[in-house]
Amino acid sequence: MDQTALAYEHLIERFIAWAETCSDIRAAVVVGSRASVDRPADEWADLDVVVVTTDPETYLAKVDWLENLGNVWITLLEPTATGQGMERRALFEGGLDVDFTIVPQEMFRRVMRDPQTIDVLRRGVRVLLNKDGLMPEGIPSPIEPPSSRPPTRTEFDEMINDFWYHAVWTTKKLKRGELWTAKLCCDGYMKRLLLRMLEWHTRAMNGWHHDTWHNGRFLEVWADSRTLQGLRGAFAHYDEDDVRRALLATVDLFRWLAIETAEQLSYPYPTLADEHATELVRKLLSEKT
Repeated sequence: MDQTALAYEHLIERFIAWAETCSDIRAAVVVGSRASVDRPADEWADLDVVVVTTDPETYLAKVDWLENLGNVWITLLEPTATGQGMERRALFEGGLDVDFTIVPQEMFRRVMRDPQTIDVLRRGVRVLLNKDGLMPEGIPSPIEPPSSRPPTRTEFDEMINDFWYHAVWTTKKLKRGELWTAKLCCDGYMKRLLLRMLEWHTRAMNGWHHDTWHNGRFLEVWADSRTLQGLRGAFAHYDEDDVRRALLATVDLFRWLAIETAEQLSYPYPTLADEHATELVRKLLSEKT
């Protein structure tokens, strides 16, 4: 075991010893890379701990409890990745990065039925505490992946129209001189739509249970090699000309992904939306300001 892994193990031991004495903490598990069965943690992985408690505010509103686990350098609150509550993030001495997801006991069973939660749990779970038998039987055994389905025709069209609308919107912001807003949309909102299409494309080509992880995790492993090549030019510097270039690269990448996905789904590609938006974007970008 390397030194980083050993340091995390010592922190886990301190957490268990402390949590055992806390009557409000009813269960705790490690999820994420440090419990993963298909992609084990490397030296850069953080530690994700889910804490089930009858008193969540103690751990969200206060920080002194972290001192039981180590010397805290930085701590903050964030919404969880699944949107099921809040987590307290803490950076301990030595750079040990721990995310404590605080789950009220009354919400626990509902959270455990959430598809995004299931997707996280199926990759591996390490039970640290289970005072009331809250954790279902079978954990930490890998859980079967949740059922996946292709987008409906309405969902597919809606997402494509969303993308092309914001291609025009970004162009107008760029022409208006709102560089920050234009770049944020091009490299933020539009990239999230691009990622969703990339996931659909990958599953359409490889089967709808094909693992695309979440939020672009390990995209370099599961994405089409043509996409990886296209992404190299799809992000912009904070520069008007470069945002223009990146926007055009993004729409070109999105287009062929969407067309190939539509073919696999036997959906007609909304060509008119593409043509109208592309014509206007190119016209506006070619005009002198």
